[in-house]
Amino acid sequence: MRKMHITSVAPGERLARPILQENGNVLLGAGVELNQRFIDRLMGLGIDILFIDDPLTEGLEPSAAIQDDTRKRATESIFKTMTSIMDQPVIKGRTIAPELGRTFRKVFGDIVQDLVGREEVMVSLTNIHVADSYLFHHSLNVAILAGIMGLAKGYNRNQLEELGMGALLFDIGMTRIPKELLKKTGPYAPAERLQMQKHTEEGFNLIRAQHDISLLSAHCAFQHHERYDGSGYPRKLKRDEIHEYAQIVAIADVYDALTSARPHRKRFTPTEAIEFLFAAGNTYFDLELIQIFCRHISIYPVATTVQLNTGQIAVVAVNNPLAVHRPVVRIIREADGSSPPAAYQIDLKDEHGLMIVKEV
Repeated sequence: MRKMHITSVAPGERLARPILQENGNVLLGAGVELNQRFIDRLMGLGIDILFIDDPLTEGLEPSAAIQDDTRKRATESIFKTMTSIMDQPVIKGRTIAPELGRTFRKVFGDIVQDLVGREEVMVSLTNIHVADSYLFHHSLNVAILAGIMGLAKGYNRNQLEELGMGALLFDIGMTRIPKELLKKTGPYAPAERLQMQKHTEEGFNLIRAQHDISLLSAHCAFQHHERYDGSGYPRKLKRDEIHEYAQIVAIADVYDALTSARPHRKRFTPTEAIEFLFAAGNTYFDLELIQIFCRHISIYPVATTVQLNTGQIAVVAVNNPLAVHRPVVRIIREADGSSPPAAYQIDLKDEHGLMIVKEV
């Protein structure tokens, strides 16, 4: 399996991982042979990356953070809940959202069960979905990343649940923002930006109205755009004034947003996103939390295509938690452009003269 940009995919190649719709259902399944019509359609849906079957990378399987069935059930729940709220009127300033606590407590319980059962220390998010489903998959990805952080910090069961509920629901205030504003691809006018920023307060009010969700979970919605240096919103809180749950959610939110395809910009690579986070240490985010986060994120996920300083093209085969910049790679093209008779692997940890210079 090899992760490829869609512009490099040729008709006749086969998908190695499914492409998901906004409700979590499969749009195109693994094993589907792509033709030009499919490729053009996927590009029109905002999909820029695909996982493709490749004989030279046979056996390379990026490890998903959670099981496919867990992701499907979680995305369905998020989709149904958020679209239902979008279609409801606000009554006396509050949206009716029955079963919100029970639904999302079960969702996050399944996520934690999968995360605890993982053998790998480092994770990557490998799902591919259509652009219109960003809100739903983004909420799930943030909850996964926040859950990893909570486990790394040794949170107890109650703390994990408070964090997880807040992470799943942190952007629920977006359901009260006009749809035309959510879909806008150009820059916001000042009045539109102020309206968008209200999603933090809308989300806080919606969550705190639920009798079975902690007020600390609601603060993930209220505070996830606050920044360590006081430059955020809505209250310009600083440092310890921002609850740790909200700080964790903020880091996960920014990381997943940067590494996702968006209509107005290209996605960042995991390496670029992590460099951004470190640069924002003790400015936008607490540096200690960033360090914990980055210790559990794979900067070169398995199946990523990279170029070495020799000019060789390789695909990441195995991550090394003790040397994250130096994974085991499988060479698929030599520096002169020729293909090796058989793909072979190099452990960059042992080859000090070799290094990755960029993702391809």
